[in-house]
Formats: sequence, structure tokens, C-alpha cells
Amino acid sequence: MQEKLFISITSPEKIVWEGEADALSSENSQGPFDILPGHANFVTIIEKKPVIIRREDGDKEFQFATAILYVSSNTITVYTNI
Repeated sequence: MQEKLFISITSPEKIVWEGEADALSSENSQGPFDILPGHANFVTIIEKKPVIIRREDGDKEFQFATAILYVSSNTITVYTNI
């Protein structure tokens, strides 16, 4: 069985999306990036770029004015609308 990521997207008001995924793709000021299981710890700011959650049953896309993305131990937390 392939390793999965656990992803949580939260705003100050609510949990926007939460679940397992195969990968996450987005873009920061340095350019596009992908996060796969086993990714190193990582923190970045995403501004006006989509956050794409890649799953076997299809991609889910979210866009926020500003978000902070934090990766640690196959867990991705995206803090939105901050």
C-alpha cells in the first residue's frame, strides 16, 4: 500500500477540507512545487495561487488570497484567510 499524506485546510472560521491524498501541488514566490509522502519539513506562503490536492478519485482545487502551508511527517496543514 502506498504511503499517503494527511492534509488539513483550515480558516479562522472552519475546517475547509480534511483527508488523505497522494500529493499536493501549488506555487510560491520561487515557483511551482509538489509535495509527496516523505517530503522534508517545509513552510511557505502561498499568495493568489491554487492549492491542488491530488487523489486517486480526482483532484480538488482551492484558491485563497493568502495561505501558510506547513509540512511535517506526512502531514500538511494549510492555514487560509489569515
